[in-house]
Amino acid sequence: MSIQLVTTVAGLHAGSARLLTAKNGASQALVPTMGALHDGHAALARTAVEHNDVVVASIFVNPLQFGDAGDLDRYPRTLEADLALLEEQGVDLAFAPSVEEVYPGGEPLVRITSGRLGEKWEGASRPGHFDGALTVVAKLLHYGMPAAGLPAGSANPALPGGLPAYRAYFGQKDAQQLALVRRMAADLNFPVEIVGVPTVRAADGLALSSRNRFLSADERDAALVLSRALRLLEQRANAHEPLDLESALAMVESQPMVELDYFDVVDPGTLEPLAENCRETPFRGDALALIAARVGPVRLIDNMPLNS
Repeated sequence: MSIQLVTTVAGLHAGSARLLTAKNGASQALVPTMGALHDGHAALARTAVEHNDVVVASIFVNPLQFGDAGDLDRYPRTLEADLALLEEQGVDLAFAPSVEEVYPGGEPLVRITSGRLGEKWEGASRPGHFDGALTVVAKLLHYGMPAAGLPAGSANPALPGGLPAYRAYFGQKDAQQLALVRRMAADLNFPVEIVGVPTVRAADGLALSSRNRFLSADERDAALVLSRALRLLEQRANAHEPLDLESALAMVESQPMVELDYFDVVDPGTLEPLAENCRETPFRGDALALIAARVGPVRLIDNMPLNS
């Protein structure tokens, strides 16, 4: 079955209800994206398809999370290619609304605030970014809710209330966003399971990103120092050695084409920097290494879960 494209919320609700009824579906998934899809998005879609009866992918470039209008204009729009990629993974329904459909009264007067968790790292470098991101994610989670288009009990009467399970899939590459979405869902009681999917990397180690296409060959080569530094910390954590963040930091700073924003090791849940002694003594426990840098015209982020 070919993928179905809808551009309105009403069309999304009708389409997902029709698919759930036809499949007697017990579960529905949402894969939120901004388009310009790559193999990382394909991994999100495949994971969702493997574990759910009906899968919806949204394609929406959200103006609220761009501080620079020029950056918003430059963001690549590749709808035809995006639909082909999603169809290849088995996605049932693509939701590609206009800005007017998502924000019918213009920019919303009330927004989700990311709070203290969103004020650090990416939030410090891009003020307001996460407020805009969480606002649209909240709307998309409501739009994609399977109950929205179904009479109670119509999808699968064997389930409590007759309603399907609901899951949403996000990439681990945007680790801070994933942490924030999880907190929003938990703190505000969204009836959805937030599923993180591991970062997908190119063969050379660079984390896949829609912005990588703007790197020149030399800039891409320089950008590899980010993943090499993260891998160094991962190797030390796996070997229960001191992380020695300073030497990994020196590795990044030795690359003249890379302008480092931040590089630190944090608690995976709170994103607070870990105590210094975890860097000087054998590593134990769980942590997350975060890094962000500008390489030429492109700002790149990456991270690495650390476990012992």
